[in-house]
Amino acid sequence: MNPQDLKTIVSSGLLSFPVTDFDAQGDFNPKGYAGRLEWLAPYGASALFAAGGTGEFFSLTGDEYPAIIKTAVDTCRGKVPIIAGVGGPTRFAMACAQEAERLGAHGILLLPHYLMEACQEGLIAHVEAVCKSVKFGVIVYNRNVCKLTADSLAILAILADRCPNLIGFKDGVGNIETMSSIFLKMGDRFSYLGGLPTAEVYAAAYKALGTPVYSSAVFNFIPKTAMDFYHAVARDDMATQHRLLKDFFMPYLAIRNKNPGYAVSIVKAGATLVGHSAGPVRPPLIDLKPAEMEELAALIKTLGPQ
Repeated sequence: MNPQDLKTIVSSGLLSFPVTDFDAQGDFNPKGYAGRLEWLAPYGASALFAAGGTGEFFSLTGDEYPAIIKTAVDTCRGKVPIIAGVGGPTRFAMACAQEAERLGAHGILLLPHYLMEACQEGLIAHVEAVCKSVKFGVIVYNRNVCKLTADSLAILAILADRCPNLIGFKDGVGNIETMSSIFLKMGDRFSYLGGLPTAEVYAAAYKALGTPVYSSAVFNFIPKTAMDFYHAVARDDMATQHRLLKDFFMPYLAIRNKNPGYAVSIVKAGATLVGHSAGPVRPPLIDLKPAEMEELAALIKTLGPQ
């Protein structure tokens, strides 16, 4: 798939990050992961991010990563495109990107490099190096220690003459002024994706900014509701959005916000509750406590069959 084809796909519908399946010992469970993808693929997401943030990329070893990407590509071939998460130090990110390309992924999401802060010039060099290491499409995730400003994105647009595979900008910061300036300055040079945790809460506001597409974590356990919410955003159905925000998403956030890292933990908990367990999260994350599981189960029950 060429980068422009990927750009069209990620601009056209709901995206999601499948959780990564681990067994009771915390090791990758390829059979469970394949079954998860087979369950989710028919619901209509335009692409799935394998080994992304919700997929606990930050906890994976270099040996596990290829197995996860290969399982996703093989399972979803002909069903839904797979975008691989990559990140960490520049050379490690480049190695992951090249492996994902070799295994048949359709593009990559460049996650933050973690821990060490860097100036805009350094971030530009980081993104450029990863882009030049592969031929398929690259989406940069603007989050945490990798926060690009409107000015640096203008420079990236110049670099895109040499790196035309840089096709997407996913925002996980939520600064409305910065996002507006980026969109107004860059226009249709990039596909813009909403990437704040529990993106449904911000979906209508981001659509107004020119970013109508987002990635849904709750798609992992309430895929029908996730698609219903996305379609409500697409058609400006505020009544449906407000009902689901009030009845599910805001109480869901109250659970998610109880502990750092619960943005991932609560998704795995939801998958367990609907009969598609992906096993425990890996340290330093922790699983939801029993009382929190009960709260989440009650919320899910109100949504009906998925």
